[in-house]
Amino acid sequence: MRTTFSSSVTAEVLAATAQEYKQRGWTVAETANGICLITDENLSGIEVTGETAAFVRRFLRANNLSGPVIEVPGEERREIHLVTGMRKAAMAVEALRETGAIIHTDGAGIPLPPTQASAAGAAAWSIAPHEARWTPPVVAIAAAVRAAVSGRKPQVARIAS
Repeated sequence: MRTTFSSSVTAEVLAATAQEYKQRGWTVAETANGICLITDENLSGIEVTGETAAFVRRFLRANNLSGPVIEVPGEERREIHLVTGMRKAAMAVEALRETGAIIHTDGAGIPLPPTQASAAGAAAWSIAPHEARWTPPVVAIAAAVRAAVSGRKPQVARIAS
């Protein structure tokens, strides 16, 4: 379920939302447009677009691997999957980069809802943190992207732990 805020979000709502994110242990910064997650080795983001984004979502759902996902408005579907485990996944990260996925880590900012992400609108949760059972490891997203670019149908996959 998509969670979004009106374009006229008050300062009080932004402050309360930022506090909720901080209570999750996230490093956030308030900006002129809203709130940004400051990524690190513990919490990062993998951005996928277009048909790959749709496939990745179906793959993760079919395998019960879905975690928090941010929709970024624009002409093309853009989703940022929040992930863990960047420190131990250099090969997975490199494979993601080779497919065109954008890696948000090492202090990069990710717009958190209700941030005004572009003229097209605000970032929104397509899977909010409180709706997700966990934050998946980056290798789960890498497996989904690998399946998407190889053209396979979403199916239950075995992911080594």
